[in-house]
Amino acid sequence: MREQLTESDIKKIQEEIDYRKLVVRKDAIEAVKEARAQGDLSENFEYYAAKRDKNKNESRIRYLERMLKTAEVISDKSKEDEVGLNNTVDLYFEEDDLTEEYRLVTSIRGNSLKGLISTESPIGKAILGRKEGDRVYIKVNDSYGYYVVIKRIIKTSDDSQDEIRKF
Repeated sequence: MREQLTESDIKKIQEEIDYRKLVVRKDAIEAVKEARAQGDLSENFEYYAAKRDKNKNESRIRYLERMLKTAEVISDKSKEDEVGLNNTVDLYFEEDDLTEEYRLVTSIRGNSLKGLISTESPIGKAILGRKEGDRVYIKVNDSYGYYVVIKRIIKTSDDSQDEIRKF
């Protein structure tokens, strides 16, 4: 499946790639050299730990570069009265008589613990493009779902505080 990324996502991913190539890679290579210089590699834990860290960094770089190569670029623009990417919404959960605030983001930024809901999640799919006051059914699986009411939409475009989720 192709990741859906905004221009801002692409910029942040490229910044991480550059940082990993210019800073982290250099430090990791130096750590491997230092550990190798300590002598016998068969019992050198520092050497294996340094190699593991170096390989993790290279793997992350390859993952991010592949993501950029195959990504589908999407717009974070939406109509003034609709829920769109990077918009914050207040959702009223009827079953629980509870209102919660969420921000709709792309899948690589999703973090439900921080109130960042992916457009690929059941809630994200259901509310994307909806209007304030709409009562929306959130289908969780074939046998369960629930209703929410969109109480308020706050338009935001600056997502500079969000981080790309690390895997």
